[in-house]
Amino acid sequence: MAGLNIDSAMHDRNRLEQLLAENARLKLAVEELSILNEVSTAVSSTSSLDATVDLIVQKCVKHLKVEQGAVLLFDTLEQGSALRTMVRKVDKDTGGIPMRLGDQITGWMLRHQKPLIVNDFDTEKRFRAPSDRGGVHSLLCVPMKLKGRLIGVVNVFNKTGGAEFSAGDQRLLSIIATQSAQVLENARLMEQRKALEILEEELRLAREIQKKLLPKESPRIPGYGIAGLSEPAKRVGGDYFDFLDFGDRRLGLCVADVSGKGITAALLMSNVQATIRSQGRLAPDAGACVSQSNDMLYASTDSDKFVTMFYAVLDTESHRLQYCNAGHNPPIMIGGNGPVLLDTGGPVLGVMQGFPYERGEVEFMPGETLLVYSDGFSEAMNLRLEEFGDDRLRASAEAHANLPPGQLLDALLAEVSEFCGDAAQGDDMTIMAVQRTAA
Repeated sequence: MAGLNIDSAMHDRNRLEQLLAENARLKLAVEELSILNEVSTAVSSTSSLDATVDLIVQKCVKHLKVEQGAVLLFDTLEQGSALRTMVRKVDKDTGGIPMRLGDQITGWMLRHQKPLIVNDFDTEKRFRAPSDRGGVHSLLCVPMKLKGRLIGVVNVFNKTGGAEFSAGDQRLLSIIATQSAQVLENARLMEQRKALEILEEELRLAREIQKKLLPKESPRIPGYGIAGLSEPAKRVGGDYFDFLDFGDRRLGLCVADVSGKGITAALLMSNVQATIRSQGRLAPDAGACVSQSNDMLYASTDSDKFVTMFYAVLDTESHRLQYCNAGHNPPIMIGGNGPVLLDTGGPVLGVMQGFPYERGEVEFMPGETLLVYSDGFSEAMNLRLEEFGDDRLRASAEAHANLPPGQLLDALLAEVSEFCGDAAQGDDMTIMAVQRTAA
């Protein structure tokens, strides 16, 4: 009878222990579900990538009771750098994991793509930990995957109170990482979309600025035919051409290409136009005008910005053309005595202050045509990466020299387009033709 009582007591005791253990597991599961619900709700409440990462780290630090957390994300836009690190330090101002140790752990995660627990770096054999570990004694690291693809890593460092990371900590952090992966990817895609929208708006504004700076129509001068066109590329460049009526039979001609793209190039182009228009009236000599314009642009632009330009003044009574070429593709005079390159001048504008630009001068003979173009024509490429080139452009211009200026430009543009075929236009294509039609 006594034996039965003992067996019954032991059975009841085991049953109680099982119930207590089950109760503890249920309590832990409820706590984990509560934590995961809190993390999920908080993380899903923001669309900013930085804010999302910050919340993930805060919640990990809070619920896993650690000193510091970090999220490492694959940067799909930066091919040269595998990961970009986004760290939020909490509780203690530790210096973060040292670079040499961090690189080893990151490499391990990239190779194995599974959770990693290190509770004592002094006895850890998988990594060559430096003597100065920046206060990092232990870590838990889990991969962040989306549809089987590793998009990042979540790290937590140093359990508070010196405790060790457990399998339960690993399970909880793994679930948090899994839940957060899609939210982070959505936030990243949202940021990329916003950046693209900003870029598109910048390009639209730059295109509007560029369009307003170009002449609405060509000058009508007895004895001359004049035309110009600019074909913008899909991205906005900095090509510019202009006709400047200085009166007293003087017509200014300008084709320029400013460095850079987008709104910056368009604003610099606006500065170039204002400078040339003002200095052209103050300095009748083409060389002096370009020299003064160079000094003004040097003073008002950044050191990495520059402008190539061909500037000329045509006297429509004496038929003399004085010009200055500032690092631009040499224009050509076709017809008459054969092709003549107009290359007298100096270097690009805005780079060297006080440079004395030279003036060139030619006589405009009846039947001659001046052709000024940007490198978008000469450097246009086909799918075999062959350039159209200056020589081919000059030969084509000579072949169509008998055409009126507008038709000549259309013919040249058509030939370049045919040469390039299906290749995308890489740069703005700007060209101007001035033809003396009568003696």
